[in-house]
Amino acid sequence: MWPVVVSLGSNIERETNLRIAVTRLRALYPGIFFSSVFKSDAVGFNGPYFLNLVGVFDSDRPVHVLVEQLHDVEACQGRQRAKDNLTSRLIDIDLLLYGDSVLYDQGMDVPRREILKYAHVLKPLSLVLPDVCHPVSGRSYHELWGAMSVCQEQLLELADLEL
Repeated sequence: MWPVVVSLGSNIERETNLRIAVTRLRALYPGIFFSSVFKSDAVGFNGPYFLNLVGVFDSDRPVHVLVEQLHDVEACQGRQRAKDNLTSRLIDIDLLLYGDSVLYDQGMDVPRREILKYAHVLKPLSLVLPDVCHPVSGRSYHELWGAMSVCQEQLLELADLEL
């Protein structure tokens, strides 16, 4: 078993879609726990704001099986993967971390590069795993957020949504 971290986001019927995804993930991965939910503007395109959070659970499933299950959860909610990823989303579930594995050479974005780029990914991760170190940078998520928050803290707002 190793720790797995996923990010969830939605900017279409946000609360409903996040609640459905959380329910499905809890059924698949008993013991999963979630960060607080944060509101952030769409990045890379003009669209409604997003609600974002991360989930953490232990798994012994192979990474390809895990990714397929996450895509199945999205598909059950009507997510259609398009070539242009910079659009509004019913639900977006991304694998951020698979233990301390670095899987770039296997064609996978793990650890997800977005962790180090976007406040809406790093902030919730830094709250649930503050002392865990990023597999590439070697810095803790708390430390990484401390460096990023100087210029990006204002991009996030804590959402009043309990899951």
